[in-house]
Amino acid sequence: MSELLDNREMKKEKLKEMLKKLHSGEDEEKVKEEFKDVLRSISPLEIPLIEQELVKEGISPREIAKMCDIHVEIFRESVKGAEKEIAEFPPGHPLRTLYEENVQIIKDAEILNLYASSLTKQEGKVREQTLRTIEGIVSGLKAVGRTHYNREEMVVFPYLERRGLNAVPAVLWRKHDEIRAEINKLLRLIAEKKYGEVSELGQDLAAKLIDMVFRENNILYPTLKILLSEGEFAAIREQDDEIGYYKVNPGEEWKPGEEKIYPYEVRDEITPEKLMALPQHLIQEMRKKMGGVNLRPDTKDLVREGDVELEDGYMNPEEISTMLATMPADVTFIDAEDRVRFFSGGERIFTRTRSVLGRPVQLCHPPKSVHIVNRILQAFKNGERDRAEFWIDMGRRKILIQYFAIRNAEGKYLGTLEFTQDITEIKKIEGEKRLLDWS
Repeated sequence: MSELLDNREMKKEKLKEMLKKLHSGEDEEKVKEEFKDVLRSISPLEIPLIEQELVKEGISPREIAKMCDIHVEIFRESVKGAEKEIAEFPPGHPLRTLYEENVQIIKDAEILNLYASSLTKQEGKVREQTLRTIEGIVSGLKAVGRTHYNREEMVVFPYLERRGLNAVPAVLWRKHDEIRAEINKLLRLIAEKKYGEVSELGQDLAAKLIDMVFRENNILYPTLKILLSEGEFAAIREQDDEIGYYKVNPGEEWKPGEEKIYPYEVRDEITPEKLMALPQHLIQEMRKKMGGVNLRPDTKDLVREGDVELEDGYMNPEEISTMLATMPADVTFIDAEDRVRFFSGGERIFTRTRSVLGRPVQLCHPPKSVHIVNRILQAFKNGERDRAEFWIDMGRRKILIQYFAIRNAEGKYLGTLEFTQDITEIKKIEGEKRLLDWS
């Protein structure tokens, strides 16, 4: 068998046989076991060459991708290392989802490494095809930052920060951003066809992705498992859905038995004694890879005396009024009976005085335009339209006037928001100016 496996043509034929069995519906585990010697024998250099030949012979890219997944699964035993952790949690539990996503990330990182490492050893059309394949892999990996990393940063990290474990999120977030930046740089190099740099950076990116998986699997997730309650995981699950997932469908089997607990409701302060109760290998890994364990618990109460409970937060009336007055726009609210209920203060484009409050909105417009106002309001009330937009010139300024139908969760019409904005300077914006560019 080993002599046959030295022949690329024989490997290709064996892979075609394997793909046919997968396509016919044979059990993947059985096929994997039958062809594991073939899969293990394929070098990183041979993968794109064999793939190119298979494409020419009519094998679909989707089937080839499935073959690559199985190859990587055998090639990288660490992929299977998460199976024990995954099995601990039912489908839908946030930790199971994170572990499952990391399996996908390792697979994609290994495939990237295979293609990137072979790129400089190729020429002509084969090299160009490999470059396009790498571009597809890297473009797909951008979603890791938008989903997997974003959920950790926006949903999970606040639970650790509340308890004073600020170092772990800070280090991981910094490394997330390094990976995001490397993905963007790699895509630029691919567009410029800098093959050598693409090969080098592609392998480095794969290594960084895999290193992040090990940090998460061995440090972050075990810490979450020990410290977070079922109610906290219930709140995480709800918020996770708002951001999305990386190549994983979480499922709905997990049914938490506790009410949701958000970070600002956490009162479980980690004392030095509680910290020492964590497994010592976990503490050592934190100190080794996260730069120490700093305990600065956040005990500040979110809700203050006089706060108004809003749908997504709490503010006092002064903050609400001042915030609206500070917005670079005029805001006016008209209720379901067409009466003016509120307008924002501060510098306005169109003057409003308190005498307008309670006035029918039709009487706030010139008689010649009242019929248009009524048509807009009726379309909002009937559910036919949700917005109306107009723009006018005031001297050298361009003014955008927008009307939005305001509806509750059940779709009931509550009123109309008038939003007026000077967009003269906005129209001049080009390129990018990021937060780090501020001075």
